[in-house]
Amino acid sequence: MTCLHKIGLLVLALTVAGSSVSVAQSGTTQYKCMIQMTNYMGEKAYIAVSLMNGQGAYEKTLYVLGADKKWYKDVKAWYKALGKKTPNISAISGASVAGGDRSVIVLEIDNSKLNKNYKLRFESAVEDKEDHAKDVEIPLTTEGLSAKSEGTGFIRYVRFSPN
Repeated sequence: MTCLHKIGLLVLALTVAGSSVSVAQSGTTQYKCMIQMTNYMGEKAYIAVSLMNGQGAYEKTLYVLGADKKWYKDVKAWYKALGKKTPNISAISGASVAGGDRSVIVLEIDNSKLNKNYKLRFESAVEDKEDHAKDVEIPLTTEGLSAKSEGTGFIRYVRFSPN
């Protein structure tokens, strides 16, 4: 093997090792999340996906489906949990979703929260209809993220897969 080949292999090995280290250091995993809506009639739904701690208290917004801030107050429990400080969620927001449609989003989840008594809460709201504060709640466990979770309001079900 020539010196040039050895240098090439060394660079390749360091590149692979470096990318593995950066993933491990980041401490998060990305999951694709598919949200299937029920066949309701009316406006598109706003959905807030939140991380809830073991006591059931809001900890962090992971994603919001619905980009117009004037409707956030309709997602009542989530909006109340934010208090007077509304975080900049432009990087974790997308379009609202209509009845019967589905949306695929990517959630970044802190690995230290997995299997530690946390859960994911999906709250849904539609204009001129009731708000579903706990439309879907999923234990943040390996089993919870691998199961299909049924909704109780505008969401039919939620399903995850590693990204």
